[in-house]
Amino acid sequence: MARILITSAIPYINGIKHLGNLIGSQLPADLYARYNRGRGNEVMFLCATDEHGTPAELAAAKAGKPVADFCAEMHGVQSDIAKRFGLSFDHFGRSSSPQNHTLTQHFAGKLADAGLIREVSEKQVYSNADGRFLPDRYIEGTCPNCGYEKARGDQCENCTKQLDPTDLIDPRSAVSGSTDLEVRETKHLYLCQSQMKDQLDAWVDSKADWPVLTTSIAKKWLHDGDGLRDRGITRDLDWGIPVKKGDVDWPGMEGKVFYVWFDAPIEYIACAGEWAEANGKTDADWERWWRTDKGAEDVKYVQFMGKDNVPFHTLSFPATILGSGEPWKMVDHLKSFNYLNYDGGQFSTSQGRGVFMDQALDILPADYWRWWLLSHAPENSDSEFTWENFQTSVNKDLADVLGNFVSRITKFCRSKFSEAVPEGEYGEAEQALIADLTKRVRAYEQHMEAMEVRKSAQELRAIWVAGNEYLQNTAPWTAFKTDPAKAAGQVRMGLNLIRFYAVLSAPFIPEASAKMLSAMNTLDTSWPDDVEAALSALPAGHEFTVPEVLFAKITDEQREEWQERFSGNRD
Repeated sequence: MARILITSAIPYINGIKHLGNLIGSQLPADLYARYNRGRGNEVMFLCATDEHGTPAELAAAKAGKPVADFCAEMHGVQSDIAKRFGLSFDHFGRSSSPQNHTLTQHFAGKLADAGLIREVSEKQVYSNADGRFLPDRYIEGTCPNCGYEKARGDQCENCTKQLDPTDLIDPRSAVSGSTDLEVRETKHLYLCQSQMKDQLDAWVDSKADWPVLTTSIAKKWLHDGDGLRDRGITRDLDWGIPVKKGDVDWPGMEGKVFYVWFDAPIEYIACAGEWAEANGKTDADWERWWRTDKGAEDVKYVQFMGKDNVPFHTLSFPATILGSGEPWKMVDHLKSFNYLNYDGGQFSTSQGRGVFMDQALDILPADYWRWWLLSHAPENSDSEFTWENFQTSVNKDLADVLGNFVSRITKFCRSKFSEAVPEGEYGEAEQALIADLTKRVRAYEQHMEAMEVRKSAQELRAIWVAGNEYLQNTAPWTAFKTDPAKAAGQVRMGLNLIRFYAVLSAPFIPEASAKMLSAMNTLDTSWPDDVEAALSALPAGHEFTVPEVLFAKITDEQREEWQERFSGNRD
């Protein structure tokens, strides 16, 4: 039994995520977690909400709530939606947790002791009306490049030009709207990543099996331009983890907090501590996943994320861990994804363009979305969600291939035999099917082990198709007229295929899998290491029930309505 530690990029707290966010990290991570549990491996699957930084404060202010209350509320919302999507986290934590406060301050102290943190004096915009320094995103004004009047101090969302706050025309505070701004000097802490360039370069080189997307992004940041730069790890904000060296105050850093990019990845580790506390476990129980001196040396650690998060997880977070000089578990495999675009454009949270996770569940069960997203995962290039493709995939793959198979064989058995597996021997056709499925299951396993999401979906669909073709070729409804015993063997095979499909399909469509197992009146979820034995798991006389329709087809009218509804303006 292997031990698999899985983390997915933690979603930001400031709103409900869209489907592009979901397929970029959490959903493929859940697929891999469910698969490994199905194979009998010990899995620790962790995620959390990312709660610090400028956007959290702005979102809370917009909602008219204290930021701590807003974050607590949104954590509950995101946790609920994750459960409804079938995301099987062992723990869904919070980066504002006491555990993350303690661990972030601990790492900062260790990095300082190692000479990897330096103080830097900077000039930043100060708002007299707000009585505070304003991070770049807190400053709005007119873009000097395109004239967009709501450009932020770091970037214009309209023309995408990178900006400094001092570039803006008529700058104002995004908090109060005040134009009473001035430039003042302030001190911040920087992580000396440049000192670790060679060590990080060698570490990335050691990951020969990483996706090209992952390594190419890491190498670009390491070598392009000036190479790996030192990076600020503190901010002048009210909300966040106070700057300390361990549990000791940091002179000159009073009133400052750690920058969100520094504390957010540390939450992966802290989340395990939260899991231990929530489940009455000890420190040793979570440390065996994260400390190589406490048992984590045999753990395989896999991260899932969109390509925009790769630099932080291949360079900045590893710099934090390596720089600490402590025996923390480093990531073994980083599975990164390109972007999912939406119907001819891009998903846009600010414009409400595209389907958001709560809206998706309002119109269809989670499995419809899970199947389409995973079978179209943007692994090697960006992919695009279109309503026509979604309708076609659901109707053909889920309704016509899998759902129709389950319905046909159970109803036929009920009408000609009973609601129990009939007595019947397997002949040449059944042995040929077993041989074919054995090859396909082994291929499916290889793709899943390699985290090749789309190839895994294609192989699973081929396994479903093989059962349909078997039914079409053997035609038990015809055989029954002249050879009921032969038809009985064919029906027995068909009913066993339902349990077989339920087990193999559970990582992709867990709700439908549970319905198939329930209909087959079995709790046997054992993996088909021996396909021949698996296809005899339900013995003659085993009772079942005919399930309701597993997947309803999407009509043209529904597709047109949804396409119009989700074209923009979420509110």
